[in-house]
Amino acid sequence: MVVREVCNGVYSIGVFDWDRQVFDELLPLPDGTTYNSFLIEGSEKTVLIDTVDPEFEEEFITNIARSGVSKVDYIIINHAEQDHSGSLPVFLELFPNAKIITSEKGKELIKSMLQVPDFRISTINDRDTLSLGDKTLEFIQIPWSHWPDSMMTYIREDKMLISMDLFGSHYATSELFIEDVHTHYVNARRYFAEIMMPFRYPTAQNVKTVRELAPEIIAPSHGPMYKGKEAVDAILDAYDDWCSDRVSNKVIIPYISMHGSTKKMVSYVTDALLAHGITVKPYNLGKADTGRLAADLIDAATIIIATPTVLFGPHPKAANLTFIANILKPKAKFISIIGSFGWGGTAVDTLKGMFPNNTAEILEPVYIKGLPDEEAYGMLDRLVDEIVKKHKELFKE
Repeated sequence: MVVREVCNGVYSIGVFDWDRQVFDELLPLPDGTTYNSFLIEGSEKTVLIDTVDPEFEEEFITNIARSGVSKVDYIIINHAEQDHSGSLPVFLELFPNAKIITSEKGKELIKSMLQVPDFRISTINDRDTLSLGDKTLEFIQIPWSHWPDSMMTYIREDKMLISMDLFGSHYATSELFIEDVHTHYVNARRYFAEIMMPFRYPTAQNVKTVRELAPEIIAPSHGPMYKGKEAVDAILDAYDDWCSDRVSNKVIIPYISMHGSTKKMVSYVTDALLAHGITVKPYNLGKADTGRLAADLIDAATIIIATPTVLFGPHPKAANLTFIANILKPKAKFISIIGSFGWGGTAVDTLKGMFPNNTAEILEPVYIKGLPDEEAYGMLDRLVDEIVKKHKELFKE
């Protein structure tokens, strides 16, 4: 990534990761990502905000060299996860007099994960400030908008908020500011589902804090920036919706089928719900993009997990999805389980036990032996009727 000016004295010096396909060895990244870092030149002091993933430290160093700075006084780490802090050790070698500024929790994490010595790190409290001469930085702590150390840095004079992972998006783009609004919205929604949804209640409060600041530029750690009132308001409005308890008249059916029995059940339920005007999205877990599935979980009123039995329990792909859904804490009001078995097992009880973080009502599962017959379809009809009833009550005018 080239060095590019964001506003007077503020430069973007992060890097593109065009080819990254998986994040945290868990989340699919079909379009790569960016690691955003910012250089701020005040009249008296120069500051670097965040580094980049250690895989790109050479490119990052090159960008610093291209910026022409000879001295960096402070390095601010808004978040200690390695895709933001991983190049910190090599940076400290280049600028041995630079002081790290972070939150108290950030200091603890940086010391343990990067083995940075204690004397190199200074901590700040919420709303502390740092003068760079003609620019003033304000530090705003937003714990649990992702990690406990999370904080933002606000450049008061430029009304620019460097927001850490908050409002981010995972896709590699050469856009400095958002140009393709539709593409960005889809990616920002997906990012929220994967990263912020487990912490939507504290995040909702942090969005209120951002509104009070009224920034003109929001610069997240991943993806392009938001510039101007329209772009800033759009992402704040989207986060208000995603963080709320509001759900849609929608049913998501993550499923896996080994010999066709469970798939027949999924097809039957899908058609029956559609006939009642409910939006339905089945996801074949053998092929599905889990990021897209997670984005749909943001506002689905009902989740139906459909799985055959493998030995005594659920199919591993269904169990994995259930585990992920549990830690993401979607807003779903209702959950059910359908599927089939050959000779026995405890798949239903196993999956029920994997939802300790979820407060959704568990609707009566439909778990049958072998292929669905007339009796099985009758049981599925009763499940569909129950879902329709629950949705009518939930969405009545």
